[in-house]
Amino acid sequence: MNRDLSRYLVNPGPKRPATGLKAAVTTDSAIVTETMVEVLKRGGNAADAGIAGCMVQAAVEPFMTNHAGLVTFLYYEARTGKVYQLDSLGGFPSGLPPFKPVPPGTGPYAALPPSAIIPGFMPGLKAIHERFGSRPWAELCAPAVRWAEEGHPVSTFEYGVNIFADKFITYFPESREFFQPNGYFPNVGEVFVPDGLAQTLEGVARQGPDYMITGPWAERFVEKANEMGWKIKLEHMTETPPRWVEPLRIPHHEYEIVSLGPPQAQGIYIAIVLGVLTHLGIREMKPGSAEHIWAMGHALRQGGRHWEFAQDDTVYGVPRDELLDDAYHAHLAKLIQKSRPKVDLTEHIRLAAESGAGGDFVSAFGGANGKPRLVKSHSDQPSGSCELAVVDSQGNWVQMMNTLQGSGIPGMVVGGVPMVGSHSTFGALTSPMDATLVKGAKARCIIGNTIVMKDGRPVLSAGSPGNVYCTVPQVLAYALDFKLDPQSAVEAPRMLPMTEGRSVAIEDRLAPGVVEDLHRLGVRVAVTPSYDYHMGSFSVIARDEESGTYTAVADPRRCAVGDGLR
Repeated sequence: MNRDLSRYLVNPGPKRPATGLKAAVTTDSAIVTETMVEVLKRGGNAADAGIAGCMVQAAVEPFMTNHAGLVTFLYYEARTGKVYQLDSLGGFPSGLPPFKPVPPGTGPYAALPPSAIIPGFMPGLKAIHERFGSRPWAELCAPAVRWAEEGHPVSTFEYGVNIFADKFITYFPESREFFQPNGYFPNVGEVFVPDGLAQTLEGVARQGPDYMITGPWAERFVEKANEMGWKIKLEHMTETPPRWVEPLRIPHHEYEIVSLGPPQAQGIYIAIVLGVLTHLGIREMKPGSAEHIWAMGHALRQGGRHWEFAQDDTVYGVPRDELLDDAYHAHLAKLIQKSRPKVDLTEHIRLAAESGAGGDFVSAFGGANGKPRLVKSHSDQPSGSCELAVVDSQGNWVQMMNTLQGSGIPGMVVGGVPMVGSHSTFGALTSPMDATLVKGAKARCIIGNTIVMKDGRPVLSAGSPGNVYCTVPQVLAYALDFKLDPQSAVEAPRMLPMTEGRSVAIEDRLAPGVVEDLHRLGVRVAVTPSYDYHMGSFSVIARDEESGTYTAVADPRRCAVGDGLR
């Protein structure tokens, strides 16, 4: 390294929470956490810290996010006790079909290649700053400009993700020049300088966020799009502005869970999953037991069946009250409970595994030494996001995400800003990411910003990248139903929903006998790595109700760091 940046290289693995804090921050990056703490020290509020954090995150983690992506924002305002939700996903330009620069089945793309989308990142930060910011815009941009100029050290995690996404992020000459400045990916410990980004961010700092919305960067973006065949106009850049949305408020025993409301799917998913689990008796189960995993697998499966109701309510009717109806949750739980096996199904699992039958499952009987097989995730394009959480000393509380999913032109780099495009389908009922091609319509996505209230005040917030939809309700169940402390709730094993083959994939930390108990229930088992980064990296802050201090949790699955003011 040219500078001693080794303290910023944080590897995945066990972490210690930061406790006894008067103000708290937790993010996926030591650099971002440090930046946000410094904003708080200088008198900035939680919204200021969130803005500065997002700007820096996109500069130092281009493998997970970028300045042309999207922003969602859940904000508790201590002065009024109100919770606000901002939806700043990008939009699809009206009058044009989805633009996919590479035909299906060619290059690095899957059968359904990503589509180009108008960026929502900078419009979202602009809206947040106008409503809740207290520090000058240029001041909040300054750390991102510095990190873009000087570069950041490459972590083992960044290097691994780059290799994973190699074919996608080096498809165009512009992206090869950006990610492989010397003809190869920078190695672990080397400093990566994102070519061209500092100049763009200097323009953003000097001229404001409009530099990337209607100004010089936006003009270059439109020019490149037209050159590639996407005939957008500059007015398309402001056609689908950020929208302040009413969040979904979900009663849960002594708590009220506030999560992203439609068109975002997470709030609906949480309501269904936790409602079903309540009526299955989750609070009487032992964490990590076969009963717990059986119930969770079924509940998560039911949650996914309700994605179709997460729609833009300016376009579709959205049955909010019906989705939150406790009697409906009880009925779903009754269907699950009534379909419970009446006999021991171990022999069925063994025979089906030996014959290769059973559809999509991987059986514990099929692994070496009778152990569950490892499940590996495969993807043809990057899928990365970054979650931030911050509480300032006044009690203002932010849970927000910025992400490369839903960013600009797939595989292209403009002005030092790499992009991935949108993973949306167009009109699908059960797709977790879907868009309606109507002017101004907001797309559905799975983003986990969540704040848990008790007696009208936040006691916990949570959100994560990586299989967001199914991991958020699991962490909430660990914390609110099993009453685990915040760090233990984040570290506890996570799983994917039960599949059509009656299988579950779970992190490989099961207690002895649990796999056998699941086989008796007819559930096939596969495992992921013990701490699987595809299972997310949660940003969680908790408030101690007695002392009023905060705990900032650092998830072991990625490079998280929690810190704050003492």
